[in-house]
Amino acid sequence: MTSGRSFYITTPIYYPSDLPHIGHGYTTVAVDTLARWHRQAGDDTWMLTGTDEHGQKMLRAAAANGVTPQEWVDKLVNESWFPLLRTLDVANDDFIRTTQPRHEERVQQFVQALFDRGYIYAGEYEALYCVGCEEFKPEAEIVDGTGPFEGLKVCAIHSKPLELLQEKNYFFKLSEFQDRLLELYKTEPDFVRPESAKNEVVSFVRSGLKDLSISRSAFDWGITVPWDPSHVIYVWVDALLNYATAVGYGTDPEEFARRWPAYHVVGKDILRFHAVIWPAMLMAAGLDVPRGVFAHGWLLVGGEKMSKSKLTGIAPTEITDVFGSDAYRFYFLSAIAFGQDGSFSWEDLSARYQAELANGFGNLASRTIAMIERYFEGIVPPASAYTEGDRAIQATVADAATRADAAVERFRLDEAIQAIWTIVDALNGYITENEPWALAKDETQRERLGTVLYTAAEGLRALAVLLSPVMPASTEKLWIALGAAESLGRLHDQPLREAGEWGALRPGSSVNGLAPLFPRVEQA
Repeated sequence: MTSGRSFYITTPIYYPSDLPHIGHGYTTVAVDTLARWHRQAGDDTWMLTGTDEHGQKMLRAAAANGVTPQEWVDKLVNESWFPLLRTLDVANDDFIRTTQPRHEERVQQFVQALFDRGYIYAGEYEALYCVGCEEFKPEAEIVDGTGPFEGLKVCAIHSKPLELLQEKNYFFKLSEFQDRLLELYKTEPDFVRPESAKNEVVSFVRSGLKDLSISRSAFDWGITVPWDPSHVIYVWVDALLNYATAVGYGTDPEEFARRWPAYHVVGKDILRFHAVIWPAMLMAAGLDVPRGVFAHGWLLVGGEKMSKSKLTGIAPTEITDVFGSDAYRFYFLSAIAFGQDGSFSWEDLSARYQAELANGFGNLASRTIAMIERYFEGIVPPASAYTEGDRAIQATVADAATRADAAVERFRLDEAIQAIWTIVDALNGYITENEPWALAKDETQRERLGTVLYTAAEGLRALAVLLSPVMPASTEKLWIALGAAESLGRLHDQPLREAGEWGALRPGSSVNGLAPLFPRVEQA
């Protein structure tokens, strides 16, 4: 069920020494939902996530724990990062680790190509470096220390002292790409989204680009520079290349041609790497730039950006253990305008779970199935003559499906869910208005009762399909309860862009008892 259209989408590759918190989970479920949507719409979809395992910070953490860097990263990935994908029900197609031979070989090939094309030269470098950011800091991100760090220069992000490093390094001629990058942003207005992120990138590039140091010689935990083994490749260059190495750059031209270019979804704090350095590297190598870079906002807890060092980091399992993975996915994707900062609070999560999931969607599903069981012995009744009210539901379903697909194209998952939710609200209102329990008492209204319950069940069929990329577990239960699996096949095989077409659920299907999709949560 694939069309010719390729949809390759990536999460950033995460730094495994940070334990996964709900911010990492947010990015991952957003990318997974976009991928599931496109996959189910018939696009040739590929979703990549992974871990960035080299660099000085990792070397120091391993030494502090008395193990080799490789043992250290293996432990982190196996104990924290693979389980995150299971916890959040993520259906990624690949997981790349920058310590894998497939990545290392292809990175060397890419860097060698830049060298051969004249974009890399040797030079001396002295600058203030932040180990936490793995980055030589620009002036704007260097501040004077306070308290114990009085008199020192510290990183504006980590508030930790910077180290003055002096090395003979290799440099990438980033400064040569200023005009080509500005041209790219102008001719491809959607290359960086949202608009606020694009404006920031454009003004950064306009203010002038310096060449980028792309190697380090002070330590050896990294990929060696192919023509000079005394140097390792700068961790950010190594990390960015994962998006190309994972789909066969250099060794599998067919796969690379099929998948590349990609869409990248990143947190706004790493936007410049993805929207400036990465496309310049690709231009230098003679490859297509990415299709687009989407920068989402930060998750704020108590008004602060989440971080492990400030103890504002919340592990995803703290939420999923109580509310389940579907509620986690629904909440973060619907409560926050995708691309803007959003605040997380337990009260808001709890209130939305109760109102929208348990009382809104869950209750609609339970009572529709229960009424079909009670009044029609568990067999979906046929609809007879449709009234204006019934047709209004059909129009709502068709309109919601179209609007949701358009919102997904714009990477606005919050707007897609909002559009789909008009069906939930309309059906709840429709049931209240038509009072099937009253119709059931009057034998002459039997056909009308059948039409009302068919309308509710068919509306739920559309909801199950449209919400399956967002909430795969509960929609699967609903699909089975509607008896749709028997007559229509598996839920994730239903063509998503046809979900709004009325009449797919077959009368005569047997419904099956449905336990509450979103059970009440006892608040401790």
